[in-house]
Amino acid sequence: MIIFHDPRCTEYSAPGHPERPSRISRTAPVLKDRHPNWKWRQPKSATHEQLLRAHSAAHIEHVKNPTGDFDLDTAAYPKIYEHALRSAGSAVDAARAARGGDRAFALMRPPGHHAIRDRAMGFCYFSNIAIAALDALENGSEQVAIWDFDAHHGNGTQAIVAHNERIRFASIHQFPAYPGTGSKSFANIDNYPIAPGTPRKEHVDACKRAHEKLVSFKPDLILVSAGFDAYARDPLVQMTLEREYFAAFGEWLCKIDIPAGAILEGGYSDDLPDLIDAFLGAWDS
Repeated sequence: MIIFHDPRCTEYSAPGHPERPSRISRTAPVLKDRHPNWKWRQPKSATHEQLLRAHSAAHIEHVKNPTGDFDLDTAAYPKIYEHALRSAGSAVDAARAARGGDRAFALMRPPGHHAIRDRAMGFCYFSNIAIAALDALENGSEQVAIWDFDAHHGNGTQAIVAHNERIRFASIHQFPAYPGTGSKSFANIDNYPIAPGTPRKEHVDACKRAHEKLVSFKPDLILVSAGFDAYARDPLVQMTLEREYFAAFGEWLCKIDIPAGAILEGGYSDDLPDLIDAFLGAWDS
């Protein structure tokens, strides 16, 4: 397992904001302690060319030189452009490492799956996983699958990859919930809306169906938007999964013969380090 991580991603914050530095700063020591043989690498920053495959030039410039906060959840932090570049770059690096035969995880912030072509939103500035998928297609991949099990709909990923026949996207998410999208499937987009409080078995069955359908697409790369806010004690949503179910997601990845890379999205409980460890540890078993 390769972990792409840059501790500078913890250098921005706002009081009381759930997307806080400790999500990363508490997780890195846990993984290093429990898995001393894993490799840690500092990611490269995404290039302008890589960003332009997913975002408009105007949006990139706006993140670089914001005129104010992007929305109530998505602040114009000092140096957020540089932080967002490194996070997007870590997704590209994880995808490239996966294509090279390694299991790889991007332990970075900010997350990305809400950012659309022309707008930052929902704690996200650039669509990290879409940037990584499009980079893979530009550099030898024929078909890429994106499996998003974050508790919130990956609306930004969907908007960017919709109708791209070389990409299949599946999102399993609470509905209704932020951002209010993801109720229907279409074209290359498979949405699995889950009602608040849905029993665990039904939720996991939906995740399994989504995973199996993506595998049947026969991609040469699977990218995972790994959000851990479907956890039963996450403060932002009302879902029911426990630690062992995130381990199951890792086991499913372990059992398929398709290169895979994962990128951290959400997850806001104090148990996040243990949830990430459960997923990665099972995947690398």
